[in-house]
Amino acid sequence: MKEVFDQIAESWYRLRYWTRLRRELEEIARRWKEGRLLNIGCAHGPDFLPFKDNFELWGLDFSQEMIRLARKYAGKFNFKANLIVGDAIFLPFSEGFFDWAISIATYHHIRGEGGRETAFSELKRVLKPGGEAFITVWNRWQPRFWFQGKEVNIPWRLKDKIVYRYYYLFSYGELKKLVRRTGFEVITVFLEKSYRFPLRTFSRNICLLMRKPN
Repeated sequence: MKEVFDQIAESWYRLRYWTRLRRELEEIARRWKEGRLLNIGCAHGPDFLPFKDNFELWGLDFSQEMIRLARKYAGKFNFKANLIVGDAIFLPFSEGFFDWAISIATYHHIRGEGGRETAFSELKRVLKPGGEAFITVWNRWQPRFWFQGKEVNIPWRLKDKIVYRYYYLFSYGELKKLVRRTGFEVITVFLEKSYRFPLRTFSRNICLLMRKPN
């Protein structure tokens, strides 16, 4: 997976130049106001923008190329972020180091139930008591996956080849159960604001706000 994201980083930077969850992240920034923020799976950094004025920014991604482009992106938008190559399963930070965390479309790339559970336990470890995290993952029940399993490989076309990204597709109930099992309190679970249909069951993304207990 790391090699795949290194390969697609340049085209990802051009195609995903702006965050797709701007309204959601702006609401979270207003809720949290200020503090030390970790962005897990930060890619080239667009999800930092709603937080850039009032937060101490930290970003982690397992792709060296994504981190290189995140430095470029931060320079373009005139904000400072501490950017680190690392893995969500082994966060290189001390316990209780962060006030808040975001992670947009990252945890569904982790293989294995044990790996995903470890990653959420690591997130809990690096948050302060009472700290909150906002995450998104792809929804198992969005229509294009109705006739597929929970694990899929999604193509990304490069100039001379196609590479594939691994996804584990969550349901709303499964995601809540997993984060509670790792010790989080679920504050709210909701669908992305761009979703226009009345049944949340079929949304593309699952958005979850959770808290580390005091």
